[in-house]
Amino acid sequence: MKRVFLFVLDSCGIGEMPDCADFGDKDCNTLKRISDSRFFSAENICKLGLGNIDGVDYLPENDAPLAAVARMTEKSKGKDTTIGHWEIAGIVSASPLPTYPDGFPQEILDEFSKQTGRGVLCNKPYSGTDVIRDYGKAHVETGDLIVYTSADSVFQIAAHEAVVPPETLYEYCRIARKILCGKNAVGRVIARPFDGEYPDFKRTANRHDFSLEPPKPTLLDALKENSKTVYAVGKISDIFAGKGVTDCIFTHSNEEGMNEALKALGKDFEGLCFINLVDYDMLYGHRQDVDGYAKAFADFDKWLADFIKEMKPDDVLMITADHGCDPGDSHTDHTREYTPLIIYGKNIKLANLGTRDTFADIAATVADYLGVEFDCDGKSLLNEILK
Repeated sequence: MKRVFLFVLDSCGIGEMPDCADFGDKDCNTLKRISDSRFFSAENICKLGLGNIDGVDYLPENDAPLAAVARMTEKSKGKDTTIGHWEIAGIVSASPLPTYPDGFPQEILDEFSKQTGRGVLCNKPYSGTDVIRDYGKAHVETGDLIVYTSADSVFQIAAHEAVVPPETLYEYCRIARKILCGKNAVGRVIARPFDGEYPDFKRTANRHDFSLEPPKPTLLDALKENSKTVYAVGKISDIFAGKGVTDCIFTHSNEEGMNEALKALGKDFEGLCFINLVDYDMLYGHRQDVDGYAKAFADFDKWLADFIKEMKPDDVLMITADHGCDPGDSHTDHTREYTPLIIYGKNIKLANLGTRDTFADIAATVADYLGVEFDCDGKSLLNEILK
């Protein structure tokens, strides 16, 4: 019974790509940045070969790594969650999704207000924590919704849970998702509920993403059509708008995601368990919290040893990322970076696969290992790593 456990350490890039300046980035390296923190630890993942990956010369190289490793290049024109995950699942996006550095067009806001019956506050790029600090009081007093964006293709709606219950906020997001189509088809509409009293508002764990459907079938669709399980943990189902998912569980933290991954090890299925660990990005990368990011990475590294011990003979573990979000650079947005790929299993031989042309090699490799035909933009690595 073949199973692949694919972990996306959300935003854990490993060094700037040559075209990073085209995306407004410079001097970005998420992993290197957090490796300088006194809270950083990577003992177990370095045993697998993290320090052997091209360009990761700031971590110790292992003379006898336990896994196959590679440095992954994002071929798509983007640096956001949606584009990154789509490419991991086999789709290279030639054009970036729309962004709104000056806010959303008035006609979109007018239609949104008409359908929700609520006014709009902000409508500009903003930090998620800053926006509730600056607009939260007005929102509570008026009931108007806080709408904001970022450098990514997102339409974010913040609301106090006592003013707009989460389920109502999710319905508003569904309304926005239908409005935002055509040239305004943003990657994600995101519910950002918060609570507390002014001036100490805090975001809650009830975030929910409403993603654009992928433009063509992904690895997930191919697996499902071939009667394989696609077990989505975290925001994976959201990112793919539920397409290709057979089982899913939403989580509110890295800890929950790791616990659910361990539970999945004990389930009987053949296919893919696809896990997104979002705290790196949401809680630490965007908030420029180097030490917090380092602690979260160390927690995963410590947990990883137990996960590996419980793996079955035909299980394959893959660890990667979808983009960067350097917590110590000059801005709070995502960063255009290479990502790591670590492939471990009892049937996997150690190999350094160099720098790959696209994240989509992951999708091709998973499909190949699980015996499913899938025509995608990547190349399978299986012949190079299977014992």
